[in-house]
Amino acid sequence: MAHKVSYDLERMKAKKGFICDMDGVIYHGNKLLPGVKEFVEWLTKENKRFLFLTNSSERSPRELSQKLARLGLSVSEDHFYTSAMATAAFLASQKPDGSAYVIGEPGLINALYDAGFSMNDINPDYVVVGETSSYNWEKIEKATLLVNNGAKLIGANPDLSAPSERGIVPATGSMIAPIAQASGKRAYFVGKPNPLMMRHAIRLLQVNVDEAMIVGDRMDTDIIAGIESEIDTTLVLSGVTTLETVREFPYRPTYIMNGVCDFTAE
Repeated sequence: MAHKVSYDLERMKAKKGFICDMDGVIYHGNKLLPGVKEFVEWLTKENKRFLFLTNSSERSPRELSQKLARLGLSVSEDHFYTSAMATAAFLASQKPDGSAYVIGEPGLINALYDAGFSMNDINPDYVVVGETSSYNWEKIEKATLLVNNGAKLIGANPDLSAPSERGIVPATGSMIAPIAQASGKRAYFVGKPNPLMMRHAIRLLQVNVDEAMIVGDRMDTDIIAGIESEIDTTLVLSGVTTLETVREFPYRPTYIMNGVCDFTAE
């Protein structure tokens, strides 16, 4: 029996905090999805606490804010939380003032700097991997040698692939795999579906778990992360998941909506 779009709008709107995925929920590439502007206006008008959460480690909150501004949305930097920020917070809690060799973009490097880390390609405490367009053999070799010499291997997220305007491309999970296999060391991933990222988000929102809701388009990251964090979840069908593919998973979201447009539908 197929799942149906099913939600209790009154109960959903009563939540005080919203943790929203971005790609597939807010936009596709550089195209804003239907109803997003009205949804954000509703969040602001009702004084809801909200975070836009992304597993991508490439961009900083400022860059994400600027991207939404180009799409016609005004959202300040404090409403964004990335896997880069979660990774930096986790590593700072593990080893304050530590050092890292980073394969990644400025969003990840700057988050680590902000958390008190220094860059180190000789004897770092950690090798940290995130999405990057400058991935090459030299970096794989360097990272493998450092891990073999004792550096701990950390991934900003476990995603094997990610959507782009050109199609599906490799993501962090694929990039870290050769290093893990060559060194024989298992990587630790901080981003979704690790509940650690959700707990960080809840603390930033300053709401209780039962007052929050996660809105996402992926069963294998957003929804399972919410379930494991005991946070109500809303699956939106505006991204990669369909009603048919929901049946492939042994768990269910709390609610299923067509998109965030349903929050403000008349």
